[in-house]
Amino acid sequence: MVTLIDNSRALRHPEKQKRPDSEVKRKPDWIRVKAPVSKGYAETKNIVKSKGLATVCEEAACPNIGECWDKKHATIMILGDTCTRACAFCNVKTGLPGAIDPHEAENTGKAAAEMGLNHIVITSVDRDDLDDGGAQHFVDVIESIRRQSPGTTIEILTPDFLRKPKEAVEKVIDVKPDVFNHNLETVPRLYLSIRPGARYFHSLRLLEKVKERDPNQFTKSGIMVGLGETKEEVMQVMDDMRSAGIDFLTIGQYLQPTRKHAPVDRFVTPEEFKTYESIARAKGFLMVSASPLTRSSYHADADFAQMKAAREGRRS
Repeated sequence: MVTLIDNSRALRHPEKQKRPDSEVKRKPDWIRVKAPVSKGYAETKNIVKSKGLATVCEEAACPNIGECWDKKHATIMILGDTCTRACAFCNVKTGLPGAIDPHEAENTGKAAAEMGLNHIVITSVDRDDLDDGGAQHFVDVIESIRRQSPGTTIEILTPDFLRKPKEAVEKVIDVKPDVFNHNLETVPRLYLSIRPGARYFHSLRLLEKVKERDPNQFTKSGIMVGLGETKEEVMQVMDDMRSAGIDFLTIGQYLQPTRKHAPVDRFVTPEEFKTYESIARAKGFLMVSASPLTRSSYHADADFAQMKAAREGRRS
């Protein structure tokens, strides 16, 4: 019997190699998706690659990549493809990042224009090695998109800017993205094991600062379920988010990328997701997306339109 060793995976997550393997549970029928093979998928892939851009769709092994890329929806991941954090759930490569690509902002704007996007989502790896955590680069990317694709609305999914000067996040708020998203990811009790490099209340406070500085800017955050959290803990996170003025909540099923990542505690049923959605809407969120395959940028363009309509409806 021959045992194959995946050296690329060892290099991708060096900090996880000493962890014991955990069973990767068989996915239930409601989570299975088709392999991406469409013409639209191939066209999106070619545009992204021709501009030398990274996407969280690929790096995080998103299950929705086939559907989204077929519709020319791609979440661009800026500041490189290597993260300085080592979250137990994440499939993005970890290590010491290289220098920022000086053409990345310009090429992101070109890609948005070439794909004819109505709405674009820009995320990034964590860059704890940079003095401002990459804040100025977010500004540069947003300005490039607005210059080259002025009809495109912009949603950002930022790192937490932990231990960075307050001016870092302020400059990102002040460039006025249409949606400012930062994910809490899980309940406070699980942070030490799932998101050890982050701090729950710091992340919550970051989103609260957005509303304080620009009350009209939409804010968004999401969590994964199936990591061992309780229903009561999820409801408390909802209350914390509403206290911080967050407009849009996403809830999706955690899927284990490899045997070295945090194991799935259980697969949450579609009926449970519907219950979470009903509870969240009752708590006052303008928009809620809760389903097994929900991810931060899944259907982001349509959801943004619904969120704007919901705000207008409340004002009228």
